[in-house]
Amino acid sequence: MQNVVNRFLQYVKTDTTSDPKSGLSPSTPSQLAFAKKLAEELKQIGLTNVSVDDKAYVMATLPSNIEKKVPVVGFIAHMDTSPDSSGKNINPQIVKNYDGNAIILDKEKNIVLDPKVFPELLKYKGQTLITTDGNTLLGADDKAGLAEIVTAMEFLVQHPEKPHGEIKIGFTPDEEIGQGADHFDVEKFGADFAYTLDGGEIGELEYENFNAASAKVKINGRIVHPGYAKNKMKNSMLIAQQFLNMLPANEVPQHTEGFEGFYHLLEMNGKVEECNMDFIIRDHNRDIFEKRKELFRAITNHLNLQHGEGTIELDMNDQYYNMLEKIEPVKYVVDIAEQAMLDCGVKPIIKAIRGGTDGARLSYMGLPCPNVFAGGHNFHGKYEFVPVESMEKAVEVILKIVEKVKEIESND
Repeated sequence: MQNVVNRFLQYVKTDTTSDPKSGLSPSTPSQLAFAKKLAEELKQIGLTNVSVDDKAYVMATLPSNIEKKVPVVGFIAHMDTSPDSSGKNINPQIVKNYDGNAIILDKEKNIVLDPKVFPELLKYKGQTLITTDGNTLLGADDKAGLAEIVTAMEFLVQHPEKPHGEIKIGFTPDEEIGQGADHFDVEKFGADFAYTLDGGEIGELEYENFNAASAKVKINGRIVHPGYAKNKMKNSMLIAQQFLNMLPANEVPQHTEGFEGFYHLLEMNGKVEECNMDFIIRDHNRDIFEKRKELFRAITNHLNLQHGEGTIELDMNDQYYNMLEKIEPVKYVVDIAEQAMLDCGVKPIIKAIRGGTDGARLSYMGLPCPNVFAGGHNFHGKYEFVPVESMEKAVEVILKIVEKVKEIESND
């Protein structure tokens, strides 16, 4: 099991931050370089049909070692880290036998991982935690998933006495910017179903997620000398304020939980003449999701009537949908993972994802793909941490899933 830790610590040394503005695929060249390294590692541990394409998608196969025909199962993780925080020069800190007190990440900057703010820390008293040094994210999302999958496959290669069916491995770029499945070749991958190792705390098992859309709002104002501006100036920033005030004040991330959706203002910049706002729109319920988008259109129309046609330009696009619709007909794939966790002594935490994964889009592309825990907490920022014992359990769960799939008769 030490291999999973060593791999993780090695993987986070490479900056694989994705870039939503590059217009490239992969969005950053470091992801392709990392993909090539991973492909070489997969070859070295003994996997076959290892490939990495020019879009940085890595695929590999562990051939079946049994004569019985069973379903082909896949395991998927993403290589990029979020652009929300720096992924450069990550310097992980290892806290052994965590005592339940606050962990000083950066003494000079007074950055502290405190259980008073993050009470989930107390679940891991006595365990070994890997944290940041307070200056970057950690990268457990999703390099923990990468390390867990590779370690599980290495174990199976080294233990040919363990019977298993054919297993497929897939590593994707740009998941953090919603492009992880853009160029994923489901037919080439060749699995009947798969699991993303991209969940959070130990026990998480998810097969519901948000319906998601992005919305770019451009406001065209008019600049005139302020001393002579009466009935002439249109201050785009004040119109932006109107737009924001017409959205429900409490339907934002910081005031919602569970199945509650939200509108989230990601970025805003402007001057009198032009203001731009970038939003994401989220809801688990498809009907409410459509109503949320309709509100954006209604506000746009209202403000254009008030301030003149063309004042507001709205560019809104769907990003992904709730995988529940595609998973329910093959619910047994969730049941396999749930029982695997129980067999490994892990209490399943089955809940809806307040976000999305590659698995959501892949499910709509014909590859049912629930999401399994990778073990980390506080993703996308300097307070991120992952317990070593959770990573080790994730490896065990992968192996147990493989064992259970072996018992299923293939329909082929």
